[in-house]
Amino acid sequence: MTVSPFLVKNVMRTYDQQQETGRRIARFKKYMDRAGMGDSVSISREAKRRQLVEKVAREIVDNLIGSESSNPVVQDIKRQLAREFGNDLVFRYPSDGNGLQILKRTDIGVAELTNGQKDAFMQRLWEVAVTRVDETML
Repeated sequence: MTVSPFLVKNVMRTYDQQQETGRRIARFKKYMDRAGMGDSVSISREAKRRQLVEKVAREIVDNLIGSESSNPVVQDIKRQLAREFGNDLVFRYPSDGNGLQILKRTDIGVAELTNGQKDAFMQRLWEVAVTRVDETML
């Protein structure tokens, strides 16, 4: 098999272009790093704490409420929600991956909360979770 000189020359030209582009990007990146060295973002301790509280609360709401977690914070949140919305709520994560499903036991069986009820419940769940996590964090 023979390779034409044109193809070899074309490959070498493309390689040179890529090398030049790489060097240009490296110079630009170095320039941007030097230019941004003096810039830093600082947030207050309270803002950092608030971010951490919200991160933990999001983890509780997203993953732990629907599980049979023995976490005392999760259990406290569930007890408070049971007092406010009734003990007949069931939390579960369906296998289709659509997120937390909130069911209510009725006389005829188990029914999912309507959109308005679920929105109100999720808003209250978030408020309770953030408050409870904030109280328990040092």
